[in-house]
Amino acid sequence: MEKDNTFAGLTACADLGKLDADIALLGIPYATHYQPQKPPHSLNAPQVIRRESNRYPDDPLAWDFDYDGTLLGASSKKIADCDDLPGSQQDPAGNRARIQDAIATILAKNAIPVILGGDDSVPIPVMRAYSGSESFTVLQLDAHIDWRDQVAGVRDGYSSTMRRASELGCVSGIIQAGIRGVGSARSQERQAALDYGAHIIPARTIMREGIDPILQHLQPGSCCFLTIDFDVLDPSIMPAVGAPTPGGLDYLTVIDLIHALAARNTIIGVCLVEFVPEADLHNLGAITAMRIVWNILAALANN
Repeated sequence: MEKDNTFAGLTACADLGKLDADIALLGIPYATHYQPQKPPHSLNAPQVIRRESNRYPDDPLAWDFDYDGTLLGASSKKIADCDDLPGSQQDPAGNRARIQDAIATILAKNAIPVILGGDDSVPIPVMRAYSGSESFTVLQLDAHIDWRDQVAGVRDGYSSTMRRASELGCVSGIIQAGIRGVGSARSQERQAALDYGAHIIPARTIMREGIDPILQHLQPGSCCFLTIDFDVLDPSIMPAVGAPTPGGLDYLTVIDLIHALAARNTIIGVCLVEFVPEADLHNLGAITAMRIVWNILAALANN
């Protein structure tokens, strides 16, 4: 992988066994593909986000007013772009095993994984790689709660992400923020989430009250795993998703949350999923996705 093709020109690391970084960016285009005869809907997502990050080569050195600094600032932390993890459309179980192994390797190197997805089943094997670790809260930013036990016999698919997370011994709590509209959840899924103790915070609440209703459920200093489905954003700024739903969060709310979270909690991993390049309009979704990834890396590097 040439440096010109990495996110924002970051150092490339094609071999996770040789990883020497504090933060590891890894593309995972898909995990569980329901229709093997068609390409996965987020197949090109990691590469499109990377390409957008290199449109203006001087940007990593430019002053960024979103967080009042440059991308890496005075940080001594190292970030590596580890390319995309290969997969097979016909082998979802194998994909999940490869994902879990890759994340376990990154964690063994004491690096924080930041995942460019990919369908919304990717976080399942990613979080499974943390089994046996210190307990953590999952913060999900999403339009949907993803609490189905199975869909068409598939239990590890992208409607079951939080149900599977709730079964992990290392997960101590779940916060689901930005929820709105209708989707895969029926009354029984909502009740299962509430019975577990998940904190469901609708997008309407966040847009009216800000990010405090989210942060109040996180003990300062505690560990947090952040997973962001891009459909949490309003389609006016993120049209490139499979299920655009009006009333989503705006860009500044999301990055304010990211920086607040990095300042007060320990972020142990990040997944970004459900960016669908083929559904984009005027490249707006790619720009928004890239800027959110940019802010995540800056927040992790400078806190």
